[in-house]
Amino acid sequence: MRAAADSSVIRPLLKWAGGKRQLLAELRRDYPPDFDRYIEPFVGSGAVFFDLHAAGRLAGRRVRLADVNPDLIGCYRVVRDDADAVIAVLRALEREHRERGASCYYDVRDRRFNPARAALGDRTAAAYTPALAAMFVYLNRTGFNGLFRLNRRGRFNVPTGRYINPRICDPDHVRAVARVLGADGVTIECAPFETTLADAHGGDFVYGDPPYAPVTRTASFAQYTAGGFGAFDHARLRNAVVAAARRGATVLLSNSSAPEIEAAYATPDAARAGLRVRRVPARRAINSRADLRGPVDELIVSNAGTSRGRLRMAKSGLCSRYPDQLAAAGTGKGQA
Repeated sequence: MRAAADSSVIRPLLKWAGGKRQLLAELRRDYPPDFDRYIEPFVGSGAVFFDLHAAGRLAGRRVRLADVNPDLIGCYRVVRDDADAVIAVLRALEREHRERGASCYYDVRDRRFNPARAALGDRTAAAYTPALAAMFVYLNRTGFNGLFRLNRRGRFNVPTGRYINPRICDPDHVRAVARVLGADGVTIECAPFETTLADAHGGDFVYGDPPYAPVTRTASFAQYTAGGFGAFDHARLRNAVVAAARRGATVLLSNSSAPEIEAAYATPDAARAGLRVRRVPARRAINSRADLRGPVDELIVSNAGTSRGRLRMAKSGLCSRYPDQLAAAGTGKGQA
């Protein structure tokens, strides 16, 4: 027996490039009617996670939230574990921003945030502090379009946004997010998508929202980590998604309508895994040129309605006749 829907809708803590709040109505069409565990390997703003929580769909279920971005994961863990300390620093940053505006932003970015995170080295996610988490939220709320972008030296380099009166500190909201992230059964980990997806099987519901493949040269904002997310990564993701679907997981994926992405999920082995592609209209606002922002098509890839059949096939051994086409990642054919 599942709990009733939560009466309070908790919005995501962060803005995130390609965030899915505007596409929720379309994505809900592919939410499975029942599942045992929810897995999100590119958690980002967690729009689908928070949507499922608001609908009461996660009550009593295990949830695995993951991302390879150590700052994102570090922030979520600290908010979960010490929300009041994060709020205290956010209050101070809000006061300072009201007084100094853009100069405060660049001071926080260049003299505080980047040096503090660089000092953590490889321990970024595990050693994040309330001060770093608060600065992360502050930069997210006041930076250009909520982007998180690193240069080749691994330094956060997003310029300030043009906001008149941004809401920087919302204590009630931060505490509500902390409660959701700290619910029983919810885990938050810094891990690559292949590690997370390799564990997906029958009874799991997986939602993937990777850095989008660029439709144009100016539309690419994939530097969420210093290494970026390129064509080979999209090919690896495609193979991991097909494999998870064949093991019986219900898989839902969103991506840009780049031709190579559409082609990658329209292959025979993807169809045998039950995966189907559909286009949906969306509005994107992260292009550096305002005249190129506006309605675009995005892709939704899903095996909703077919995953139970996949699970039966997996149990019977019938799926063994359809091996993964892992070699495609190195050939260029079917690559993203």
